[in-house]
Amino acid sequence: MYLLGFDIGGTKCAVMTATWENEQLTLLRKDVTPTDHSLSPTDMIDRLIDMADAILTEKPVAVGISCGGPLNDQTGVILGPPNLPGWQHVEIVKQLQAHYGVPTHLQNDANACAVAEWKFGAGRGCRNMVFLTFGTGLGAGLILNGRLYSGENGNAGEVGHVRLAPNGPVGFGKSGSFEGFCSGGGIAQLGLAMARERAAEGKTPAYYREGMSAEQVTAKSIAEAALAGDETALEVYRTSGHYLGRGLSILIDILNPERIVIGSIFARNGALLWESAKEELAREALAPSLACCEVVPAALGEQIGDVAAIATALLALEN
Repeated sequence: MYLLGFDIGGTKCAVMTATWENEQLTLLRKDVTPTDHSLSPTDMIDRLIDMADAILTEKPVAVGISCGGPLNDQTGVILGPPNLPGWQHVEIVKQLQAHYGVPTHLQNDANACAVAEWKFGAGRGCRNMVFLTFGTGLGAGLILNGRLYSGENGNAGEVGHVRLAPNGPVGFGKSGSFEGFCSGGGIAQLGLAMARERAAEGKTPAYYREGMSAEQVTAKSIAEAALAGDETALEVYRTSGHYLGRGLSILIDILNPERIVIGSIFARNGALLWESAKEELAREALAPSLACCEVVPAALGEQIGDVAAIATALLALEN
């Protein structure tokens, strides 16, 4: 079957086509454009439709849309994601369905990535799996009893909002949250605070220079310094790993998953995080549940957004 996907982001958007035959997914064509915030959401979607029409070679049997939340996957409406200012109550499914006339489904990007990893990546064969984004932010997609669980209005899995400590880096609008400790932005905040403390003691870390702003210190620059042996950078990642273990323990105790698949920063720099995470898991998680749960990096790499949008098209055929 021939499928069409839309990946909607605050920085860029992509459209892609694929085939799904004999349990084999083949990505075919793709086009990408910067997200133009000067356009209305309707006009931006019209631009994406034009791009999609230009790469289609036949009529798709289903359309999938992956987008950051909040959104309502039941009504197909985007509800003002922070990275898409002005996209308030955008009826994207209605607009695309009117154009293509085929089943169309909207899904939170964390959920879409969870389905992608479950069907095509590191979660294949699982009945109970959690996917964690661990990128710019932290969200989860839940596969429970062999089905995507999205909750009453599509907001299940917002684990980044859970507070893990009274104070700490801010993520999801909450100091000390899971996202605060385990996201690119949170690691940068933590790294900047630690660097300023060390600099005041005359021990300036390799990733920091006096007067640097939060934008100039990144999870990537801290990781590079950590891999080169910088002690402060290593401590930043050990701290993030500690809270990763604490957050994973909550998920393991409540959901008893077979596998937890973690993307982005963990997939790239898991070695910097895992030892302290493992120690915290051993202290906090229920032992029988921990014993049957495997924590692994995501397998789809840079293709995950494309596969997620196409996997959402497959969900459209199931609904």
